Amino acid sequence: MALQPFSSATATRRLTPSSLLLASRTGNNHSGCPGTCMNKFSWSSTANYVRLQVGSAFSSRHLATKLIKKRAGVLRCATIEEIEAEKSVIEKGAKEKMEKTIETVRGNFNAVRTGRANPAMLDRVEVEYYGSPVSLKSIAQISTPDGRSLLVQPYDKSCLKAIEKAIVNSDIGLTPNNDGEVIRLSIPQLTSERRKELSKVVAKLAEEGKVAIRNIRRDAIKAYEKLEKEKKLSEDNVKDLSSDLQKVTDEYMKKIDSIQKQKEKELLTV
Repeated sequence: MALQPFSSATATRRLTPSSLLLASRTGNNHSGCPGTCMNKFSWSSTANYVRLQVGSAFSSRHLATKLIKKRAGVLRCATIEEIEAEKSVIEKGAKEKMEKTIETVRGNFNAVRTGRANPAMLDRVEVEYYGSPVSLKSIAQISTPDGRSLLVQPYDKSCLKAIEKAIVNSDIGLTPNNDGEVIRLSIPQLTSERRKELSKVVAKLAEEGKVAIRNIRRDAIKAYEKLEKEKKLSEDNVKDLSSDLQKVTDEYMKKIDSIQKQKEKELLTV
């Protein structure tokens, strides 16, 4: 039997999957090769073709699945419950710190001497008691017999000298009178010049309180921004939460303004 000449067209037909599969079924020899040789080549080529197609489909599906998962992770937004939970924790902590700041400001204002007697004037006085510093009000009863004097009655009379020394060394500007039983403090009348000086002190203390409030707000916003970086909150979530936090901050600023005006009024009262 004469062999057919080999050509590129013949090679193309031989590599066509459908023609190879047909040849394997019928045993026809389109290339002039014996049927057995053709069958072997056809089945091998067909198998390779099938493996290539299946492998490509699997690879595409796998890649698509990964992309979908990745996109789902990026696009996922926090639920309302999750946002409220994060807001509650951070805002609660900020409010607690702001409340402590308000108490500190009040304590500082009370330490500023006015023209009238007030037991709170001695709140910041600490006494060396058996080797340890303690607050004066914890070891003595402080009262106001009248509007111009303070009376300090220690629970332990042996600490009278220590109390007297602590008052002298404090910055309240009062001279104690120790009679061996109690300590009396006379509140001198404030001059006009002194009232102006104390008003400036109060204004400075109020500003320090406001700075502390702003710092607490700043730290809370940083906490929100950290959650944004961790993909727990979106940029819009952070903006909304920061806006709510600003409202809380404004409330505490107003509280400081209120107690400052009250203290200035006390200073101006003759």
